[in-house]
Order: sequence, then C-alpha cells, then structure tokens
Amino acid sequence: MEVCYQLPVLPLDRPVPKHVLSRRGAISFSSSSSLFGAPDPRQLSQRRGAISYDSSDQTALYIRMLDVRVRSQVGFDPEGKGSYSYLCIDFRTLHSCSDSSLIPDPGFSSAGPVSGRRLRRLLSFQRYLHSSRLLRGTPHLNPLHILDEDYTGQAKCMLERVATWNFDIFLYDRLTNGNSLVTLTFHLLNQYGLLELFQLDMVKLWRFLVMVQEDYHSLNPYHNAVHAADVTQAMYCYLREPKLAKSLTSCDILLGLLAAATHDLDHPGVNQPFLIKTNHYLAKLYRNSSVLENHHWRSAVGLLRETGLFSHLPAEDGLKMEHQLGSLILATDISRQNEYLGKFRTHLDQDDLYLSNASHRHFILQMALKCADICNPCRPWELSKQWSEKVTEEFFHQGDIEKKHRLEVSPLCDSQSNSMANIQIGFMTYVVEPLFAEWGRFSDTRLSQTMLGHLGLNKASWGGLVQQEGFSSPEELEPSSPAFFTMSTPAVTESEPESASAAEPIAVTMATATGETNYKEIPQGSKES
Repeated sequence: MEVCYQLPVLPLDRPVPKHVLSRRGAISFSSSSSLFGAPDPRQLSQRRGAISYDSSDQTALYIRMLDVRVRSQVGFDPEGKGSYSYLCIDFRTLHSCSDSSLIPDPGFSSAGPVSGRRLRRLLSFQRYLHSSRLLRGTPHLNPLHILDEDYTGQAKCMLERVATWNFDIFLYDRLTNGNSLVTLTFHLLNQYGLLELFQLDMVKLWRFLVMVQEDYHSLNPYHNAVHAADVTQAMYCYLREPKLAKSLTSCDILLGLLAAATHDLDHPGVNQPFLIKTNHYLAKLYRNSSVLENHHWRSAVGLLRETGLFSHLPAEDGLKMEHQLGSLILATDISRQNEYLGKFRTHLDQDDLYLSNASHRHFILQMALKCADICNPCRPWELSKQWSEKVTEEFFHQGDIEKKHRLEVSPLCDSQSNSMANIQIGFMTYVVEPLFAEWGRFSDTRLSQTMLGHLGLNKASWGGLVQQEGFSSPEELEPSSPAFFTMSTPAVTESEPESASAAEPIAVTMATATGETNYKEIPQGSKES
C-alpha cells in the first residue's frame, strides 16, 4: 500500500529520507521560504494530506492525498493567475522558536545526526507497526490489552476512571508517551462496542487514529492532540448523561466521538482573521467563511477515505456519515455561538426537544460538542489554569507575529493590553456561562452542577487576579465591547440541506481570538422519516 505509514522502520544509524520526516497534513509552506518568503511563494512542500485544487468547486472533492515520495514540490496558484498577492507564512515555525534547529533548511543534509523529534517520529512508526501486528490477531476480551505492550499500567488504571470529570488528560498524555488521543478514542469506541456493531477493521481504525493524532501540530501550545483528547473525554462524559444515554443511537455515539477527536484537525495555531489578512490559500478556498472548521472537516474526511474506515459500508451511508460529521465540526465555529445558543434557548423555553427525532438528537450532539470544546473553564482549577496558560500563550504568540510584520493585532492577542486573567474572565462571562447555563437547564444532573460550580470558583479566582493586576474587569466593560462582540451580517446566506427546523440566524457573532466575523449556513443534520 503506497502510504507513508506503511514504510518500513529505518535503522537509526542510517540517513532518514525527507519524505519520512515531512509533516503530514500541515498547512504550511516550504521550509525553504522565510516567514515572508520570496516574491513567488507558491512553492508548497507536498505532503500527504495536502489539499488539491484540481477543481474550483470546493464541494466537488474534499481532499486528495498526495504522495510525497512522488512529488516533492509543485507550483501552486489557487486562482490560475501568476500575479495573485500572497503573504507567505510558514506555520511550522510559528510556535517553534526554541526548536528551530529541528526544521530543515534548504541545505539540510540527511546524513546528519537524528534529532529528538525525528527519533520520536521513527519510534511512532515502530509503535504503529507493532500495534498493527497485535491487532491482526484475534481480539482479546479486554479492550485495554492494547496498552499492555506499549504503555504503563498507570495509563490502564486511568482509563478505568475516564468517565470522571476531574480526569487529568495531561497526566494521561505523559503516561501514554504522547499518544493520549489514539488510546483514549480507541478505548471509548471499543467500550461502546462500536467496532463489532459497525464491523470496523481494528487495523484501519488504529491507523486512522494514529494519522489523526499526527495531523495535530504538537508545537501548538493549545490546539494540539492533547486538546482533542480532552474534548473527546468531555464528550464521553456528556454522552453518558441520562437524557442522552437512553436516546442516542450507536451511530450518534460514533459520530460524536469521531467529531470530538477530529474537530481541530490540522489547526495551524492561528485564527481565521489571521488567515484572511495574510491571504492564506485556505481563506481563499473557503471564501473567508468558517475557514478552519471547513478545513478540519475536509481533513477528517480525507483520512477516513484514505484509511477506508467506512469503505465496507454502503456508499450512501458513508456519505451521510461524512455529512453529519461535518455538521458537528462546523458547529464549533465560535462566530455562530449566539445563533446556536439562541436556538437552544428557544427549544428549552418551548419544551419541544424530542430526542426520538433524529434531527433533534443531532442538534443536541452539536451543543454537546460545543460545550466539550470550551469546557476548560468548567474543569477543576488545577486543570483549568493549565489550559488558560496554553491558550493565552497561543493568542499572544499570534499577536507578536502580527506586530512583527506590522499587521493589525487580532482581538485578545495583544500581550500589552490584555492579561491571562482578563481574557479568561471575559471568555467566561460572554461565552462559557451563557452556554453552560442553558446546558444545565437541558441536563440538570450532578455533572452539570459540578461544571457550573467549578466555573463560578474559577471565575472568582481569575477575578482576584484581575484586581491584583489592575486590569478592568469585563463586568465594567460595555456589553458591546469590541474585545468580545462585533455586529456583522453574513456575507453569504445559503439554505441548509437536510437541516432540522430552520432557525433565524442571529447576526451577532463573537470576535474572540478564535472567532470569525462572517459565516455561512451549515447543515444541521439529516431527518429520518
């Protein structure tokens, strides 16, 4: 099979081919270009997972996988014109100042010593091949047996408590040698019996999860595979809530877990406004609308098709699952927060959510994924504070890049006018509290009360730090403060195919450091007769 992950493991004393060291799926330019590249910065390092622009219709083909062993560099011109103004930024270097020596330059020699990162990549291949050999045999009754060969007994013990809200994903990631997303997601899918129910090939599933984990950028402080694993664990907690546990189908659970694992796939560590202002090709491809979310979805579909995880299913069922997976991932677009929240509040006020209805179940899955994506402020303080530090580091690093190149600094990305405590207080006040208050109305359980309790305590802790730092509290800001809100009208309004009951779009969108100011309608899920 002509794929990178099937390459034989190379001895460490031999030169490592460049195609083995290439970053799979990264949306970045050739390492031979500087941050603001040469006059013609269309030279892309063609990696597996890169997007193909054979068609001008963005819905014609999601992703075409390119073999890096065949094409090392090709010309890129999204418009078919040679004069398109393009600001070239190598996203692989954004968060790698301390590891800049690990990035090959034009004069890179493969005969040099193998760096720690390349060594880990080779070991990752070795782990994959070893796991594949184990999985080709008869599966053991114990779903945790896969961990026994490669991971410690402590990780196995942690998985037995994966349903607890204080689950420490950072510790679990260390215990699994950075493979938290693979092992956690596989365990949850196996625990639900989804492998047997959907007749999923374990080798294909394991390979899919390994490729998903590899496509997250480990150098991103926040948007990395650990964040995806954390969201997946939170999603699992929500799926166990009584209302959902007794209503969701096996297909709903499968889609919910896969969407959580892939919801930020191949995230570059910068937000949509940054991609737009730098004329990134993804912004052009998706017409400045839900750029990152569309890329996450299309990347996930590409890996599903490359691994053939659903190839044994009828074609119509496979396409339907891809469509619903996209609907879930696109719902995480923070710029449509008020739209989804307003629709959720209306349903609760009218008491017309019927989980026997497929479209209503899909909508609840969307809300559950939105909650899981921003649940960090609802975790215990020790975990919540770590996530706050990581997301603030990523915000401020983007702001430093924008300052360095004289670009307009995105909201909340200016380290001179914002503090970590100030950002967290505002995020909790305007984004997290309204969403989790409505979720608590829907699922009035011990978990909901626990999350709201942690949220209140964490907000009070950050409030004390805000007063110490001398920053203004968000409660003292006007509700229309541009740091958190902006009024906009969608540039493109399209009907939602196979959507649930149509909801009037709300024009108020969030303009946080992870948000966007424009959006387009997305599918809400398929109705079942």
